[in-house]
Amino acid sequence: MTKAPTPQRGPDRQAALAQYRRRAGVYDLELALFEPIRRQAVARLGLKRGDVVLDVGCGTGLSLGLLRQGIGAKGRIIGIEQSPEMLERARQRVAQNGWDRTTLLCSPVETARIPRIADAALFHFTHDILQRPEAVANVMRHLKPGARVVACGLQWAPAWAMPANLVVLAAALRSVTSLEGLRKPWSAMAGYLGALEVETSWGGGVYQASGQVKAGD
Repeated sequence: MTKAPTPQRGPDRQAALAQYRRRAGVYDLELALFEPIRRQAVARLGLKRGDVVLDVGCGTGLSLGLLRQGIGAKGRIIGIEQSPEMLERARQRVAQNGWDRTTLLCSPVETARIPRIADAALFHFTHDILQRPEAVANVMRHLKPGARVVACGLQWAPAWAMPANLVVLAAALRSVTSLEGLRKPWSAMAGYLGALEVETSWGGGVYQASGQVKAGD
């Protein structure tokens, strides 16, 4: 009798690379619906002129323009993305807009060689990354005490909100490789931060979690 295969647990990097290779050409259109969430998340960072900010899982660079507005010409953005196809589009965006002082790293977040200690970090719809404690730890090691961190993305709505959860499931099946952690996607980063603020929208199916890095972490 053949033993059934063990279900995949946790994020699957190879599946994610294949997933975003397929999506790279349409990703910007797919994310257009969530643009208000992106704007709110960047605003929550409270960026100042000259800040260094990490764009974790930067994808095609959709957040770069908003981040640049916050930090000004003397600030610096470090984007991290493991998908070469997605990052190539981010590079094109940087070149087209003449955004200097922008460093793009093609690497899994947990092994990324982040060259600066940053003032802020954005995790925009990066569920798989947030479910890798070693990835979160690498980011947090490169943030100053008091640095502002904002994460946003999909989460399970309350059990009674079936329509919202059907939307979350459909979106998650296209954008993540593991449904684990969707109850509280921000859990791995919570221990590094002080008071954590979590707000929800879209019937509870989208969250924004924000806080500041604790002194000593």
